Amino acid sequence: MAGMSDLRQHLRLMTRPSWERTRFGARTTRRRRSGAARRIGGCAALVLTVLFGYTASQRRAAFEEPRAIIKEAADRYGVDEALIAAVIEAESQFNPRAVSRRGAQGLMQLMPRTAASLGVGDPFSPRENIDGGVRHLRALMDRFDNNVPLALAAYNAGHVAVIQHRGIPPY
Repeated sequence: MAGMSDLRQHLRLMTRPSWERTRFGARTTRRRRSGAARRIGGCAALVLTVLFGYTASQRRAAFEEPRAIIKEAADRYGVDEALIAAVIEAESQFNPRAVSRRGAQGLMQLMPRTAASLGVGDPFSPRENIDGGVRHLRALMDRFDNNVPLALAAYNAGHVAVIQHRGIPPY
């Protein structure tokens, strides 16, 4: 039992922004990781989130708003609600205004070209972003024969990278 509580505490701390990780609220100083290490860490967090079901348990208030949208999209496109919530948690931590360093936007972190190809007019609208992101995820799952790890890798790194590496890319 002690191991599970330690794991929960670790996950709770790791999902907080860096400035909340110390007891007194001071920003922590961390050694900068290389770009490859950051990408591997991000992919690992996504896989762990999906595999172990750590969706938005610590952020229930933020999760309440998109819950109905996630359910609608899950029913419409035949994708598991927990998988959608896990992708949103890993990609944006349920922040509809999130923008990555690479320019991905919204809850499901859609790149502008991907959003435009999916017909998403406002990537910061939770409804449009989730609908477009789930359509994209469903298309990737269809392309990779419902292989969830490959579909998630393609969602993160792009389907071309998964095809070129014949599996999950090393980055």
